Order: sequence, then C-alpha cells, then structure tokens
Amino acid sequence: MEFYLIDPAGPQLQLPVNPSEVTIRREKQYETINIINLGEVDFPTGEKVKEISFSSFFPAYYDSYCSYQDIPDPQEGMNQLTSWMNSEKPIRLLITDTIINVLVLLAVHNTTFKGGEPGDVYYELVCRTWREVKVRTTAEAAFPASTAGVAQNQPRPRVDVKPVPKIQTVKPGDTLWAIAKLAYGDGSKWQAIYEANKETIGPNKDLIIPGMKLVMPA
Repeated sequence: MEFYLIDPAGPQLQLPVNPSEVTIRREKQYETINIINLGEVDFPTGEKVKEISFSSFFPAYYDSYCSYQDIPDPQEGMNQLTSWMNSEKPIRLLITDTIINVLVLLAVHNTTFKGGEPGDVYYELVCRTWREVKVRTTAEAAFPASTAGVAQNQPRPRVDVKPVPKIQTVKPGDTLWAIAKLAYGDGSKWQAIYEANKETIGPNKDLIIPGMKLVMPA
C-alpha cells in the first residue's frame, strides 16, 4: 500500500511512512422543520462532504519502516502540505490497493514536534472530497441556451482536474506497472506507456532509468 498526494499542476508527494490507519467520515445532511402539533421532523437533503483523515510523520533519516529510500526533507514535505492547504484548487489523494482515488481539498494540517526525536516532524491531515459546482447566473436561468447570445455559449474556465502531468520523471525503484498504477489507477496500462516511449526506453521494456522522462498517453 502506498499513499500519494498529486497536484494536477505537477508536484506530487508520496508519504515516506504509511499511516497506520485511515478514517473516512460519512454523514447524511438533514433539514429540521418544526411542525405544529407534531414537533420536529427531519428531512434528508443529501450527503455531506466526506472527510478522509490520517496521521503519520516525516522522518529525518531513512529507516526500514520507510516506503522508499529517497525520502523528502521533513521541512520541505511540511511546506508542500501547507502550500496545498492554502490553495483553492483540489489535489488527488491516491491510496494504492484501496478504492481511494479522489480529488480532495486539504482542510486541516496539524504539525507536532516530539522531544527526543530531533528532525522528525509528525502531522495530521484531514481531506474533504471535492465536488465541482456549476453556477448559473440569473440571466442564464431566464434565457435558455438555444436563445442565448454567442457570449453565453462560450465555454467557462474549468478547474484542471487531470490526475497526472503529461511528463512523468522516472524515480529510483519505479516500474512501468507502478507508474501506470499511479497515473491511471490501473497497472495493466503499462503497455500503453511503453508504446508511447519505445524510442526512449529501448527494446527492453523492463529497463527504465531514474531521471528518464516519459510521455504519458491520454
């Protein structure tokens, strides 16, 4: 199992130490109305935004419990989390070997420094699943699209929600299957990546070199 936070604009972070547990909070939303001679009555109005929370830490040095060897500097890792929390755009949370592969907003980022563990930085994250909302103006609601002017038919800017960048740089320990799993959620698509980069990789599809830049097919 591996934990990834992926920014559609480019940066991505694999958590160096897997959280021991992940909590998913689901709630139904209600509107309560007070009816005379009956009292309060709840009417379901939809589902509240899901919250996915977990905690772990950035170790100062690599150890056997780490998910990979080239771990990020703890301060750099915390700065990236803070940057994502302050951003208004969603990022993708991917936990391999699970059903979790969703766009989220990083809502809470708590940091803890513990005595006796110099350099290690502990953190708690709460992610809220992101939904794209289309807002219509009063004019758009009053005039159907068929009778609206040309300006109303112009496409609106959309949040870039592409799950992967167009270029993927190979990291130590990467395989085409692992890259496909991270990029598309399906490791079996490694063949498409190989076909798109055959000239770069060469005849041996199992030999990819760290630093190699691969074009990710759509």
